[in-house]
Amino acid sequence: MDLLKELSEMSGAPGREEHVRAFIEEKVKGLADEVRTDVMGNLYCRKKPGGSPEDAERVMIACHMDEIAFYVRRVDEKGFVKIHNLGGFDTRNLFARRVRIETRSGEVIVGNLNPGGKPVHIASAEERKKIPKIHEFFVDTGLSVEELNEKVRPGDPVTLVQDFVEMGDLVSGKCMDNRAACWVGIRLLEALKGKEIDYDLHVVFTVQEEVGLRGATTSGYEVDPDIAIAIDVTLAVDTPGVSGEDQITELGKGAAIKVIDSSTVSHKDLVDAFIDIAETKEIPHQYEVLPMGGTDAGALQRARSGAKAITLSIPTRYIHTVTETLHKDDLRATVDLLQAFLSE
Repeated sequence: MDLLKELSEMSGAPGREEHVRAFIEEKVKGLADEVRTDVMGNLYCRKKPGGSPEDAERVMIACHMDEIAFYVRRVDEKGFVKIHNLGGFDTRNLFARRVRIETRSGEVIVGNLNPGGKPVHIASAEERKKIPKIHEFFVDTGLSVEELNEKVRPGDPVTLVQDFVEMGDLVSGKCMDNRAACWVGIRLLEALKGKEIDYDLHVVFTVQEEVGLRGATTSGYEVDPDIAIAIDVTLAVDTPGVSGEDQITELGKGAAIKVIDSSTVSHKDLVDAFIDIAETKEIPHQYEVLPMGGTDAGALQRARSGAKAITLSIPTRYIHTVTETLHKDDLRATVDLLQAFLSE
């Protein structure tokens, strides 16, 4: 899990994925026939097929690198940094968080994230019930207005800080959405090293998924896949206070084969193929019917003249918080299922 720890603790706001990309590029050296980055920042790792490449189907596997984050909006007259969000935050989970601001000089400034308002000691009963809006949050760095204005400017990325931990069979940390998928992409390329496959495989680490599947839109157009597989996380609400019908998936029950979400109806042939392989190979798996939310598959399905598309999901508790939690066995099952599909 050391690889996942490093991926989790990195910063990679949408549009500022350069640290994650450089790290992955180093890890995939020697694992792909071609490695390149496009103008948007998507990282392409191509493994050519044995036999006749011109006859091989193109398979694209998309693993987005970005995390929900913020950009600096301005520094106010008292020296508090106001922010703008990129991605969907539940503000109930943002109180009293530590963040890092990456400045244009490369200096990292650490601060505390909180909403404006009174502490519980002096707040009225009505004020205590209030759920703050994103625009009410600010970062307190302890620096003077003058020093902040010298170092910080609008557009500097702000990411949450959280250490990665192992808890028995589980792991927990920030941005498992979607560094867990990046882990899967790297491990898949490692597993395929030295092995021939019949597909023309493109493992693409995409950018800006959290703000509209943007990297997948351009990289899907570039690769023009016949088969598109997004790797992402999904809700595992197998926790107290939630009925079984609303749990979506459960930790430890295997990779989730997505049937539908709000951006994609998975291609029936791919759903059937992955189920058949999982059953034949006895790879732990479960089904995902997600009423709201989407993945890069939504963009890949529509690329050029279209592609057969599906998402393989890693069940995750507490999504879009800094304690996203998943099961090690589900990670391994996802890699095993992908490798088995590509080896068929």
